[in-house]
Amino acid sequence: MNLENLPDNLPVPKDDGAADHLRSATLPGLALPSTGGDSVRLDDLSDTTVIYVYPMTGRPDIALPDNWDEIPGARGCTPQSCSFRDHYHELQSVNAYVFGLSTQVTEHQREAKARLQLPFELLSDSELQLKEHLQLPSFSVDGMELYRRITLIVNANRIVKVFYPVFPPGENATDVLSWLQQNPLS
Repeated sequence: MNLENLPDNLPVPKDDGAADHLRSATLPGLALPSTGGDSVRLDDLSDTTVIYVYPMTGRPDIALPDNWDEIPGARGCTPQSCSFRDHYHELQSVNAYVFGLSTQVTEHQREAKARLQLPFELLSDSELQLKEHLQLPSFSVDGMELYRRITLIVNANRIVKVFYPVFPPGENATDVLSWLQQNPLS
């Protein structure tokens, strides 16, 4: 299974307004496990930080959920992560830190981080704590509740920009970088 190339006929997600409330929200005092072996406390993120939230990273040896490609915005976690990997140094040049975040457990995220050679950490929110605190949009498939794809730019613990819906996912890092270049944050 090739997870890096997206089918041409994927349904495009529509903006359902589920993220309209997030701009200017502050991050809660949650500590989420990271692939680096420690926890990252979200309310301690004082510098410019990009948090791209994605449903789940597929693995070449495990089938994706049934009808995955028919769920608007579900497919594309690998291209999105690879895009942030490929633009990582450019994002650093505008003083932005990067984290990926999903509901997957850290063990699964470590596999993806290693396989995709990601230079940043992935955060696990397997208990959907951010959904509770920030009302992040989610969906259910095969008995799993997963986050919808959304990217947050945070500065001084406040969300200053929201990308939602994110499509195509492989262009998200370029869009984020462009926004940060046009809107320098202190």
